[in-house]
Amino acid sequence: MKARLFYSLFIGLSLSCSSGMFAQSSDNGDGTFTNPVLWADVPDPDVIRVGDDYYMVSTTMHLMPGAPVMHSRDLVNWEIINYLYDKLDDKKSYDMIDGTVYGRGQWATSLRYRDGKFYAYFSPNDTPFRGYVYTTEDPAGEWTLLARIPHFHDASLFFDEDGRTYVFYGTGQLRELKPDLTGVLEGGLDKKIFERDSEENGLLEGSRVIKHDGKYYLIMISWPVGGKRRQVCYRADNIAGPYEKRVILEDAFAGFPYVAQGTIVDDGKGNWYGVIFQDRGGVGRVLTVMPCRWVDGWPMLGDENGHVPEIMNKPVQGYKSEGLVVSDNFDEDNLKLNWQWNHNPVDSCWSLNEKPGYIRLKTARVVDNIFLAPNTLTQRMEGPRCSATVSFDVSAMKDGDVAGFSAFNGDAGILALSCEGKDKYLAMKSEIVSLSNDKKEVTDVKSSTIEKVKLESDHIYLRIDGDFRLHKDIATFYYSYDNKNWEKIGSDFKMVFDYRRFFMGTKYAIFNYATKTQGGYVDVDFFDYKRIRE
Repeated sequence: MKARLFYSLFIGLSLSCSSGMFAQSSDNGDGTFTNPVLWADVPDPDVIRVGDDYYMVSTTMHLMPGAPVMHSRDLVNWEIINYLYDKLDDKKSYDMIDGTVYGRGQWATSLRYRDGKFYAYFSPNDTPFRGYVYTTEDPAGEWTLLARIPHFHDASLFFDEDGRTYVFYGTGQLRELKPDLTGVLEGGLDKKIFERDSEENGLLEGSRVIKHDGKYYLIMISWPVGGKRRQVCYRADNIAGPYEKRVILEDAFAGFPYVAQGTIVDDGKGNWYGVIFQDRGGVGRVLTVMPCRWVDGWPMLGDENGHVPEIMNKPVQGYKSEGLVVSDNFDEDNLKLNWQWNHNPVDSCWSLNEKPGYIRLKTARVVDNIFLAPNTLTQRMEGPRCSATVSFDVSAMKDGDVAGFSAFNGDAGILALSCEGKDKYLAMKSEIVSLSNDKKEVTDVKSSTIEKVKLESDHIYLRIDGDFRLHKDIATFYYSYDNKNWEKIGSDFKMVFDYRRFFMGTKYAIFNYATKTQGGYVDVDFFDYKRIRE
């Protein structure tokens, strides 16, 4: 464990200078921040303010625990404080049995606050097509499943001033719920509040609703005929309509695609901000924060020219954060909240106390590829560049076991440690998964070994660097026996975002699985991470 000490101290020093090359946050340390405020996969955001605190939820689909709850005091420095749930268990496919839920699971959660309680609604984008309502008095504490109500696509809960409760969803659908959110209100309002006009093409999605100066504002994304993704707003004096429409943001940013889908939120002092995501290829869908200017009663997003600013003043001064992706020495009794498992974990097959200071990953099931391996542990990758090192002790691997470190997505670049008889090897591999449309079953994995070397020691360090700058999306792979002298292995790997499979950005992933018999394990000493801002 001594080998990690200098590296961890080095990262700690770099974090202390928020404007430095290795700063984890987009906070520039001079009262400004640089967009994207989170250059990581944070799609489908919903943000609310309660007093001086901002809370945000996002989509994590097949990762567990799911539906991360994040907190900020300035809309710039965010930290994960909790998740809505530890596991979903509606179907065996959440356990990667009889299919998977890659690209499905939890989507587009709506977050609201009323009378001292927080409420969150989401509907898994898979069977049985029912929604979950969770509630709590403390968003950092335990969330309780309040009710299962019908499926509403990309929904937004809304509490009106008269005590009535609604859900906006789909392309302009409005439904009244029971005031306690336990179901649909029988005889309540059920209406399509607008019809898509000839300018629009396909669905309008990502509903987010606010009420401002007595008017109702429904903010959505659209793909106009022959045009680019954009943010639109539907406005009405009455919740049931009639609604009028205006385009409130239509802007590409920093050479990447157009920015759209999210919400607006105020600071309680008359200032408003848009929190909107942008697709950025292999890293996923990143978060931007921008001014929201009320013009003739419309929430116009961006600067005075309608553009997402690259650098702008922080909404609130004086706050910092560690960032969404963090190093971990596995010295605590619990995993840091930044970690998520790929599907539901097998809890009996991982431990933080069997070898203190390490996480032990035991083989949980005999499978033949990483896409079916239980207990794959993940964190986000970040742009513009990032680097992470993992320390492995592989002395207890059994014949046929495969462990390692991956830039993990539907196209995965992998550093694979394999036990083959009495010998162990390291290979840099590319693995590309095919999934069925119905059950998301793994139907094929195209595997290509780029380079393979025999291990000289049972203790090895693996490193993956990610480059998400414009036109890059490249992962590079290294190994070392002393955490100082590094050897590049294999070739550069192109990371991709594919909505038909994982529908999320590439993740760092630590894994261990058996291809022959169970019983082996690996011990992971640390995960050391840095985000490189230059």
